[in-house]
Amino acid sequence: MEYRKMGKTGLKTSIIGLGCEHLDGGKPYAQIKETVDAALEGGVNIFDMFMPGKEIREAVAKALGDRRKDVIIQGHIGSTDVKQQYDISRDLPTAQRYFEELLRIFGGHIELGMMFFIDSDKDYEDVFETGFADYVQRLKKQGDIGNIGFSSHNPKTAVKAINTGLPEMLMFSVNPAFDMLPVDEYTLEHLEKDFGKDMFKGIDPDRAALYALCDRKQIGITVMKTFGAGKLLSAEYSPFSEPLSVGQCVHYALSRPGVCSVLPGCKTAAEMRDVLKYLMLDEKEKDYSKVLSAARNDFRGKCLYCSHCQPCPANIDIAAVNKYLDVAMLNTREIPQSIKAQYGELPYKGDSCVKCGHCESRCPFGVPVMENMDRSSILS
Repeated sequence: MEYRKMGKTGLKTSIIGLGCEHLDGGKPYAQIKETVDAALEGGVNIFDMFMPGKEIREAVAKALGDRRKDVIIQGHIGSTDVKQQYDISRDLPTAQRYFEELLRIFGGHIELGMMFFIDSDKDYEDVFETGFADYVQRLKKQGDIGNIGFSSHNPKTAVKAINTGLPEMLMFSVNPAFDMLPVDEYTLEHLEKDFGKDMFKGIDPDRAALYALCDRKQIGITVMKTFGAGKLLSAEYSPFSEPLSVGQCVHYALSRPGVCSVLPGCKTAAEMRDVLKYLMLDEKEKDYSKVLSAARNDFRGKCLYCSHCQPCPANIDIAAVNKYLDVAMLNTREIPQSIKAQYGELPYKGDSCVKCGHCESRCPFGVPVMENMDRSSILS
């Protein structure tokens, strides 16, 4: 397993985690335990627990047992129950009751306290302009939660929340289909209907800006909806000319700036092990560029960090240089020291480029790589 720093939280998370949503719904305890065991055996150390039902929370806690101390729980504040169906509540006494039950079940401390489902201006107001955010801050001050995060599917609202300075991390829906939907399209609706192939015209600039902002401000991202509810894996429902594989979807998400962990919603041990096979894939098997470059899009000239340009005869990690450069170009007068530091740790930087052009001849998206290597001098 590979582990990444989660932004400024001080935590290191496995690049593959487990979203426990699909373990809910009356699954037998044996199945839940087998799935949790498969995750832990594979090196998984982060579990998302948004589900409000007491039974599923207690079942996962029981399956973890004394291994609870070895994992990071991502628990959501504002996720509640109505007739055994999850609901969103900003009513403070209700949110408190459900979250404090979660605290009790998992030993009195939750590593990531998530402000649940901030997707609209109304959601933002109900969290940040009421006592809700104050309650979350009290939880951290008391040591009940280690870090403050939030979940969202809307890049504009997510940017607004991050700019309050309160969140330290974000759970966001990341996959190539969602990334190419226009920002005024609500991503969750496309899990219930056709993606609409005619809308795919390159990565939406608001989503690209969100990822870059998270990298700039050291806001670690955990990923939900990695497979688009399975549609990206399906020849029938994929918006692309061919379906993506599990490994390609995982690799795409992990290639986005700021992303530290992908949390697939596995419901069986076999599904968990299938996702963990990503760790054994070679670069060719993880490569998503062929599928995306065949789509109707406006990707020309934009790096998707697919590393199709490798190997570089000068040993430059071209995708990494381009990723740091994209963040720096948001505001060249105030490049974050953290980005400069990460760039400085690269053994071979942009100035090592020998202008051979091999990278540009292999790039599926026509990125001006050699020009970008020269531009990267602003990071030094």
